[in-house]
This record gives sequence, C-alpha cells and structure tokens, in this order.
Amino acid sequence: MAYWFHRNPLKATTPLTFELRGVSTNEKTRKIFSDLRQHRNKLLEYLTDPNHDAHSIETTINDYAALLQGLYMPFGDEPENKLRRIIKFRWTDSLLGNATREAEDAVFEHVSMLINVALWYTKHAAKIAAKEEPNMEEAKEVHKCLRTASGIFTYVKTELVPKLAESVDSAVDTDSRILDAYINQCTAEAQEVTLARAMELKHSASLVAALAYETSQIYRRADDALASLDAKTVGKWKKYCALKADFYMSYAYSFHGEALLAEDKCGEAIRCLQESVKLYDQASRLAQEYGTQKGPGTSARPLNHIFFRRLRPIVKRTLEKCERENGLIYHHKVPFDPPQLDLKPTYGLVSPVEFQPVPLSPLWSIDVYKKMDTKTAVKPDPREKEKKPEKEQTLPPVKEKEYPMSDKDPNTSSGCVIS
Repeated sequence: MAYWFHRNPLKATTPLTFELRGVSTNEKTRKIFSDLRQHRNKLLEYLTDPNHDAHSIETTINDYAALLQGLYMPFGDEPENKLRRIIKFRWTDSLLGNATREAEDAVFEHVSMLINVALWYTKHAAKIAAKEEPNMEEAKEVHKCLRTASGIFTYVKTELVPKLAESVDSAVDTDSRILDAYINQCTAEAQEVTLARAMELKHSASLVAALAYETSQIYRRADDALASLDAKTVGKWKKYCALKADFYMSYAYSFHGEALLAEDKCGEAIRCLQESVKLYDQASRLAQEYGTQKGPGTSARPLNHIFFRRLRPIVKRTLEKCERENGLIYHHKVPFDPPQLDLKPTYGLVSPVEFQPVPLSPLWSIDVYKKMDTKTAVKPDPREKEKKPEKEQTLPPVKEKEYPMSDKDPNTSSGCVIS
C-alpha cells in the first residue's frame, strides 16, 4: 500500500547525561544512571529508522522503562518518589513543530518516549506496506505493528497521562483528543489489513460490507477527536481521517448493494450503489484537498493507489448492471434515501494489543533507593527558562531515515498478497 498512510513526525528531545552530582553515591547507583543514559541514547537512535526490526525496539524500550520507572514509582512508605523531579526533560510535540515543553517529571519522560515508540511502530508498518507486493507474513506484521501502536497509545492515555503533574495544553501529544485520534487511526489502519484480506479471499459481500463499515466508523471517530482542535495544527491529519472514513463507507455501500442484489432487492441495491458513487467522489475531493493542505507529517497519496482507483469503475459497472436489470426484470422503486447502515461483522474486528508494562529492573531495590541523596542535588533555577534565548527553547526536527516506496501497481486489487 505505497503512500497509503499519513504519518506524523517523531518527537525531538534534548540529550541527557544522567550525571546527577551529589545524588549518585556508590557503584550501584552510578550503574543505574549509566545504563539509563546508554539505553536512552540507543533507543533514540533506533527510533529514527523504521527499517529496524520490532524486536530490537521492544527490547530497548523495555530495558529503558525498567530503569526509568525507578525514578517515579514509590518506594516504601513515601507518598512520592524523591527522584521523580530531579531531572528536567525537554521534548517537542509531534504536531507543534520545534517548540519544546519542559517538565521536571520522570513520568513525562516515560509518556514522551512511549509515544515515540508507538509512532515508530506506525512508521515500521508503513515501510513494510510500501513494498510492491507485501506477502502474507508481512501483512501480518503490518497488522500487528498497528495494533501494538494502538495499545501503547491507549496505555499512555489511561495509565500514564493521569499521573502527570502539569496541566495539558491544547494539541500537545498528551491531549486526550490527540491520543484518541492516534488510537483510532492505528486501529482503523489495522482494520484495513483485515478488510483487504477478506476481499482477496473472496469472503461474502455482506462480511466485506460490514468490515468496511466498521473501518469507516473508526476513522470517523479519529476525525471527530480532532474536530475541536485548531485546523492550522491538525487540519491535514483530520482530512486524512475524513477521506478514509468516506472511502470505506463507499466500500460498505458498494458491497452492501451487491448483497442486496443477490437477495433480488434491486431497487435498494441501486440506491446503495448511488450512495457509494457519491461517497467515493466526496473522498476523492477530500484526497485532493489533503494533498495540497500544509501540515506536519509525511503525506499519503490515496488517489495513486490501486485500492482507491479500482473502486469507482467497479461501482459504476455494477450500478449500470442493476439499472438495466431493474428496467428489464425487477421494476423496483428506487428509494429516495439511502439505507442507514448498521452492519456488524461476525468476525475480523480489530482491537489494540494490550500494552504490558515491564517490571522494575532488578538493579533497583529499597536499599539502592535509600542510597540516592537528593538533598545535595543541584536544583535547576526556576528563572532559567526566562533567561534562555528563543532558539534554546526549540529543537530541530528528528532526522528520520526515509524508506523507498513503489508506485508500481501490485498484481492484486488490494495490494496484499495472500499465500
């Protein structure tokens, strides 16, 4: 599915040494901070390249998170970990350009890093899907990566963001609307893989219609999540979700029309196919607007993809066939209004992979924690941010490695190979 997915950029962050003067008091405490630095640097390097394998990313984020949690999880009877606020973390947001947010909060670091990991999974999935003809195992990996990303975004929203001390500004990555959009986008894209497989395997028109309808509904939820945010920030992303919602609703009406025709309900089938044409044209207009609208991220090119291009001529031919048969055989009245679809797939629905947080690293213990001396830590000057020149409050974008995409049409209608 070359150029089929919209992708927002990775978040940028400042390097961290974890060299805390006065806090680290012995070899065990020094090893924790040394390992934190190494795992963080390694992970940030990996995330710039979608060609890495998912196992490497999973291992590295687990190594880092197992240590990072020791900076904010409570030890003993203390209401709050004394280490939680001893380091200042700086990150950009995926939609807000080079401006940074700062927080003296290890939870903020965990949230930001996990969002980047989830974004990497979406980019890795897009990289695999960009091949000329992804095989069955590759399609499964695309499907799993997208569900994994959705699960990470869900965990961040439900488990970590509520623990953040600072209030959330509009359109930052910890905004529940942004996270909801990511969750639904990833789920819908995974649902697309299921739908493509159902079509290649020639499943019944009623099942394909139900899967297409559900895919459209998930994209619509992503679109709705972004509705109350500034169009200058999320407009391009929102148009992507809207065009996909209309496109898959067009598919739903098309296949529902085929199912109705098989039941000799020709008049209703005609009205479904008319609605399919209308929605397809609407999705095409949105795709053109999406292509010209400015905004962050790498753009999809749905109008170039065979899965998009093939639908309209098929619907037109089926509609013309139905109209001929209705004039010669059925003589059914064509309803004025299209049927309200409320289709439920019997199987094939996608759900996020539930994220499983890693246990605390064995390098941490209550004794090691007690050896950390925060009383002598160098406290950041609260006036520091005001003193910084504007250029130091911004970060350059992450230099993400590009991956080749093919404009060649695959031999299958969906772009997915079933073997």
